[in-house]
Amino acid sequence: MSQWLAQVIDRAAAVDDWLSPVRAEALAQLRGEKWPGRRTEAWRYTSLHPVENLQLATSASSEQTQIAAIEGLNSLDIVFVDGQLQTDINNLELPAGVTITSLSDPSTASRTVAGQVFTQVKPQRHLFGLVNDVLAQQGVIIDLADDASLSQPVRIVNISGTGVESHNRVIVRLGARAKATIIEHGEGAASGFNTAFAEYLLGEQAELEHYRFSMYSAENIHIGGSHFQLGTRSKLNSTLVGYGSQLSRLDVDIHHAGEHAFAKFNNIYLLAAGEHFDLHSTIEHAVPNGTTEENARGIIGDRAKAVFNGRIHIHRDAQKTLAELNNRNLLLSRRAQINTKPELEIYADDVQCAHGATVAEIEEEALYYLRSRGIPRSQALVMLNFGFIQELVAQMPNQALVNWLQPLLKARFESMEVK
Repeated sequence: MSQWLAQVIDRAAAVDDWLSPVRAEALAQLRGEKWPGRRTEAWRYTSLHPVENLQLATSASSEQTQIAAIEGLNSLDIVFVDGQLQTDINNLELPAGVTITSLSDPSTASRTVAGQVFTQVKPQRHLFGLVNDVLAQQGVIIDLADDASLSQPVRIVNISGTGVESHNRVIVRLGARAKATIIEHGEGAASGFNTAFAEYLLGEQAELEHYRFSMYSAENIHIGGSHFQLGTRSKLNSTLVGYGSQLSRLDVDIHHAGEHAFAKFNNIYLLAAGEHFDLHSTIEHAVPNGTTEENARGIIGDRAKAVFNGRIHIHRDAQKTLAELNNRNLLLSRRAQINTKPELEIYADDVQCAHGATVAEIEEEALYYLRSRGIPRSQALVMLNFGFIQELVAQMPNQALVNWLQPLLKARFESMEVK
């Protein structure tokens, strides 16, 4: 066991709040976990050396941090800085049937919601998910009653600061036929470490538009996950955009628990020189007539290392399943690296499934074509990079987010060293 994990267990034993009975179960499991190494399949290509003996402060300044609004989005912003909630949730104007409360001070109704979702959607195999289970005392609980609709997107901003370790949790329940847009937006401009996990429970015919923007700096360490359970005829449209850093790992689980559920999951990861990013996704089709579309595209800079493991599991009773997984990667240097592993595990015999992966470099012919028309090399590379992911960006349902994201991605491409 690592020194850091031993300290986590000691700290967790001192946590005493209304979630303590649930935390106790996670803590018992955590005590029996082995620290992942190269022989641990889920961590085979990702070293946890930066965390192994990590010692950071566990509290930070309470100074308020101003968050820039996204033009045209008109979102309800909930801000965490170093794991501490800064937004006065009580002042949010919410429509009928929608409640948002703090994990540290929930209402009686919110405690009931949290009891249905907390640790119930996220699989227990995630080591750092267990760490988040026992340490995350700050977070938000979002509940939509049956037929409720939240027209304004909810943007949950998580800022990781210098030299601080933090943990926060998002819990969301959508009742039958409820509709919402949730944005998980993480940033960190300096050395820090945080875990951020979110659990979503979708009722019958519920619709969730979900985004996760993991935009931490190269010095940051971020480990988190977004986990979904889909009810009958529910719909999930999720987009993930991740930057690389010293260590960045995200786990996404989508569980088709009701028939005729639909999940679309697009993810984009962009790694500058020397950065690391690891994305593991697992889609569980446990019942018949489910549909999944997953597309992952990565651009990996010089000496950067990306990991993609996408798994679709079709259970024996999940007949009439439609599932497709596609991973495409663009290497900007001969020293860039991608370890990709798309998987299909099928036990039903009446399904339509496909998966594939490609790895390529910038086409010199395309680059020459642009340069021959007077376009500088740097600008030509930005154009080719952006063209590689533009299809997935354009599929984002919210145009305000598309308009906000495009210049950020172009600036990101300009900063990515190409050899």
